[in-house]
Amino acid sequence: MANATLNAIEDDRTAPSARWYVLFVMTLIYTLNIADRFVVSTLIEPIKTEFVLSDAAVGVLTGAALAVFYVTAGIPLGMMADRISRKRMIVASLAVWSVLTAICGLTRSYGQLLAMRIGVGVGEAGGTPPAQSLLADIFPAESRAFAMSLYALGAAAGAALASVLGGLIADSHGWRAVFILFGLMGLPVALLAALTVREPLRGRHDADGGTAAPSFAEAIRIIRKSKPLTHLLVGTAAITFAGWGLVWWVPTFLLRSHGMSLQESGVVLGSMHGIGGVAVTMLTAWAMGAYAARGWRFQSLFVAAVTALVTIPAVIAFATASKPLALAMLWIVVPSIYLYIGPTLGIAQNLTPANMRGIVCALILFVANFANLVIAPILIGLLSDLVASRVADPAESLRYVLTVMAFAGFWAAWHYLAASRPPSTSEMPNP
Repeated sequence: MANATLNAIEDDRTAPSARWYVLFVMTLIYTLNIADRFVVSTLIEPIKTEFVLSDAAVGVLTGAALAVFYVTAGIPLGMMADRISRKRMIVASLAVWSVLTAICGLTRSYGQLLAMRIGVGVGEAGGTPPAQSLLADIFPAESRAFAMSLYALGAAAGAALASVLGGLIADSHGWRAVFILFGLMGLPVALLAALTVREPLRGRHDADGGTAAPSFAEAIRIIRKSKPLTHLLVGTAAITFAGWGLVWWVPTFLLRSHGMSLQESGVVLGSMHGIGGVAVTMLTAWAMGAYAARGWRFQSLFVAAVTALVTIPAVIAFATASKPLALAMLWIVVPSIYLYIGPTLGIAQNLTPANMRGIVCALILFVANFANLVIAPILIGLLSDLVASRVADPAESLRYVLTVMAFAGFWAAWHYLAASRPPSTSEMPNP
């Protein structure tokens, strides 16, 4: 009788209206997550000028400062999300990274700013794994890729907010005001989530929902046993490097190679993220909903095919000296970086037992952010500095490096193709 009552309560909590409300709040939080992370890309040049930094130092600030602590904090926090209240984790994480983002605007040295960005990374590491696990317990398996694709709208909205609002405020009030405003925006949203979101019963849509969370070593063993999940993790790293990792440098590329101001590039890129990104995300959500019956293999094949096709305009965008052609190609490339998010998260949730979704999401974030925020900024910054001393026009060094790195899209497409191949029963951790 008690179990029946509990299930009735959980059914009420996850009624359609409640599901969509929780998805809206989680998407809003994800928007702030991406905005607070991505806004540094818009502010590279004024920060570099004030603190007299090299491209390599900028790469450490914009990427490694956050991602290194995804490495140290993300996985333990992901395991925590499999064991404690996910709602409380989300609220606490949002409050922490919002306060630290605001403090970034008060720093007076490169070291202070670097320390605050590290703190932001720790806070953000505790946000997405519990959100993904919570959403997977609200939406049934056949709806997860669709729901995660709508959740991915937060990435497009956050990047657009960082590009447009960040560029406008930076040009009129300086880069410090951008950090303060972006940080303060998160606090009322944290309060909203604390007061209105409820914790769903863990694993309520899955047969294994009542089992205890595995140890880290056992979770890794389960993941390694699944070839689709392994290829998905490697493919996520590659696709994030070829997408978000290169887009980090696009504002600087447009400034150096095409003479655009921060405000001009911010408005243009904001439109690409806000209009193009939202359109691509909505089309992806439609595809995930319309072809839901085809399952996760179709979703992986879908990402592989589109990624391979988009790699060609990516190479052209950075290689051409024509500003109109570069912008036209970027209108394809920039929106496409949102396409993989929803399907990837949906595939991962459906391939993963309910009791280890937090750690799997943390591992996805780990490989994605290591590629996006450590390897891409530092490697591209170092190579740009190296090439600059060996070419006639040092300002064009970034163009050459980005052109070569864009070919990584083909590598990403191959892994998603491999992930779509039919696995044996023994390779499926969650049949």
